[in-house]
Amino acid sequence: MAQPITVSITRTVSPDRSKEVAAWARAGQDLLSATPGYLGSGWIRPDPASTEWHMLYRFADAASLEAWERSPERAWWIASAHGLVEDARAERRTGIEGWFDEPASVEVVAATPPAPPRWKQMVAIFLAFYPLSLLAQALLVPLVADQPLALRVLLVIVVVMPIMTYLALPGVTRALRPWLLGRPATTRGADAARRRAPRDIRPSE
Repeated sequence: MAQPITVSITRTVSPDRSKEVAAWARAGQDLLSATPGYLGSGWIRPDPASTEWHMLYRFADAASLEAWERSPERAWWIASAHGLVEDARAERRTGIEGWFDEPASVEVVAATPPAPPRWKQMVAIFLAFYPLSLLAQALLVPLVADQPLALRVLLVIVVVMPIMTYLALPGVTRALRPWLLGRPATTRGADAARRRAPRDIRPSE
């Protein structure tokens, strides 16, 4: 089963170009946010005087990450950093552990979009959970009807939770992403225009 992938990239930045690089980083996050399968990203620095900048970005699976890495938007973005940054190293991790390597001191350069309101999250969960609950009641419960209540509930949860976590909820949140994030139509139009950018650009890395 496909797992989310977190990519960590360390880039070396000259201290006198930090403002330019911060603007470049924000442009990259704008492009990432319009990419299918994108789950979040951020830039950190170990301390204000450090020449190393660390970027974390996360995709739902290897296919969506590969699509981003082959995209003309990324190629343009990487090429636009020529002379600003130098790549030092990159690392990929699956699962959720990639988000939990906490530096001793962190300066946030660019943050991920704010989380949707709780009521919107509740609607998304309901739209994923309700059909699964109906299917479980129709298909699973009759098969374990002669089991004790605690065991019946446990068996249903064991079957339903992985489907909910890895298939249903990610699918619903991707479908509802513009609504969840409250992005206006003009922003979505700009994103579409970026996706139609010329395809004759090649990555510099």
